Amino acid sequence: MSCPTGVVSTDPLGRCRGGLGSCPKLVSIEVKEVVALIFVGNDWAEDHHDIHVMNEAGKKLAARRLPEGVGGVSDFHALIAAHAQDPQEVAVGIETDHGLWVASLVAAGYRVYAVNPKAVSRYRDRHHVGGGKSDAGDAKVLADLVRTDAHNHRVVAGDSDQVQGIKVLARAQQSMVWLRTRETNRLRNALRDFYPAALAAFEDLHDRDALAVLSRAPDPDTAARLTRSQITAALKAGGRQRNLAASTERIQTVLRTEQLHAPASVAAAYAAVVTAQVGVITAINTQLAQLEAQLERSFEQHPDADILLSLPGLSDVLGARVLGEFGDDPERFTDAKSRRNYAGTSPITIASGKKRAVLARHARNKRLYDAVDQWAFCSLQPSPGARAYYDQRRAAGDTHHQALRALGNRWVGILHGCLTHRTPYDEHTAWAHRQPVAA
Repeated sequence: MSCPTGVVSTDPLGRCRGGLGSCPKLVSIEVKEVVALIFVGNDWAEDHHDIHVMNEAGKKLAARRLPEGVGGVSDFHALIAAHAQDPQEVAVGIETDHGLWVASLVAAGYRVYAVNPKAVSRYRDRHHVGGGKSDAGDAKVLADLVRTDAHNHRVVAGDSDQVQGIKVLARAQQSMVWLRTRETNRLRNALRDFYPAALAAFEDLHDRDALAVLSRAPDPDTAARLTRSQITAALKAGGRQRNLAASTERIQTVLRTEQLHAPASVAAAYAAVVTAQVGVITAINTQLAQLEAQLERSFEQHPDADILLSLPGLSDVLGARVLGEFGDDPERFTDAKSRRNYAGTSPITIASGKKRAVLARHARNKRLYDAVDQWAFCSLQPSPGARAYYDQRRAAGDTHHQALRALGNRWVGILHGCLTHRTPYDEHTAWAHRQPVAA
């Protein structure tokens, strides 16, 4: 067989052997992205990984269980090398987007798809309705999924090491805040049952004033006997420096009000619980402050920090949480819509027959959504445009949280524009076309 141009010959599949430079008709052909030829399902566990390798036709090429760690990664590379030469020809499906194993696969050049476990479960039901399940079977499901549906899933982003470190710190900080909230609620429940005056005296039980006084007076009888000098000393030990006299007088007045009393034995038991909870919350506050200081230092060194901090409502900690969850890979989000979908702020439409409803997304990055929700709330005061937009949504019938979600959706789009064009936030550019008051 000869080339249609008569310049070079072709191989048995009709492909020119001469390359682009030797065939005039091929000079203008656009080089396409390498298409994956090998598909790998990776079902991971704490100490091992089940691997299933198949080709484009779905034929099984190999299946093995590999150990976690350096040895397992080396065996994985050897297994894949027997069937593919270029890592870009390999698509790997796995149900996580972080960890040393995933980082190793991404660094090696494989196209790694982090698939939501719920999506894997639904895909499994498409092929097996009997309900059977095994680690090896899940590895095959993942391999099939990336073979047929990879276009519906996202490749693990190539974020920088710097932003990955910020993400680790930001998630730890957020988890610690949630932990403190749970412990504070436990403290609140105990106080409600035998010591209601403490709830009236302190609005925030994790605040330094509340912890300082409760550590010295964990029961109502002891609290009622506290003198002003003792309360003042406790507040000073907790770190308060201003308004000591006024705070002392208010706290003493509230703690000495009449209230119902629990039996002595019950009160003593609750006092022990309060002492323990106060100690736990105090320790969390100490570690949280240290973690936030480290997070702020890491965030401020990132090239995108100045852009994020220019947006109203974003502080070092909240900006770090937003940056950590979005990442800094410039190719990760093709447009503002994809960034909004990932954040979970954009609504979804459910339409069937004559019924149509626009609802909030339930499947979303909860950490990122929580950060954006706080961002929207914190932006109401410093940004006139954000306040006007929020008021418009409220006037249209939205609840407080619905209005914040819509505002957060707007902020995510603005952030995408700022990062894409590498420009800081401008109030007039962001809101002038919506609300003249923001101009």
